[in-house]
Amino acid sequence: MNKIVLVTGATSGIGRACAIKFASAKYDVIITGRRNERLAELKTQLENDYGIEVLSLCFDVQDKKTTNAALTNLPQRWQKIDVLINNAGLALGRDSFENADMNDWETMLNSNVHGLLYVSKAILPFMLAQKKGHIINMGSVAGKEVYENGNVYCASKFAVDAISRGMRIDLLKNNIKVTCINPGAVETEFSEVRFKGDKETAKAAYKGLTPLTAGDIADAVYYCASLPPHVCINDLVITCTQQAGTYYFNKNL
Repeated sequence: MNKIVLVTGATSGIGRACAIKFASAKYDVIITGRRNERLAELKTQLENDYGIEVLSLCFDVQDKKTTNAALTNLPQRWQKIDVLINNAGLALGRDSFENADMNDWETMLNSNVHGLLYVSKAILPFMLAQKKGHIINMGSVAGKEVYENGNVYCASKFAVDAISRGMRIDLLKNNIKVTCINPGAVETEFSEVRFKGDKETAKAAYKGLTPLTAGDIADAVYYCASLPPHVCINDLVITCTQQAGTYYFNKNL
């Protein structure tokens, strides 16, 4: 029987790349996201390309009730989850604190922090029953250093860092690994979402850089998940060669 990975936010970017990476390694995959058409397309692609099984679940991790209902009632065949990738999350706006939109703040906190907690709490009983498992949380370099106009997005990723550390300590007795992956600049739909569909501004964020790709991060996630049972990478920061931290760049402009 194949191992099982659950990937949240699998409809684009890093989440989609992780689903493809693990499917290529013959994991059966549970994919979740808000866009049902994209989930259906990815499910078909993974099954056709890699001959594995896929369970598609359409819901928003910000919704505690729906998230809990979808994940606590998984068919028994899908409950033996080996790896949980808490990838769902977003950044909204790049405004100074006094000018920021409260709705943007709440959406980021609800997705990046509350959503991660809802999913983790729903899945943990399955891992506890198996006395093993691996939770991989998608953090950010923004969870290591605060930068101008990053305010609440940075706060949400600092929370992911702290939650990951807390999980690692509390779940130590249960033989469950916890890893926090902290990417720097990755060229995905992330910036388009952050700048609310302004593609020119989003593209400018990567000008002069050869940024990371979603596939680069998926490779690192898979590496962490494929290590021997006695090895756990607790925290991993990944940037492109031209980036060191949140505000140090060597751009070719």
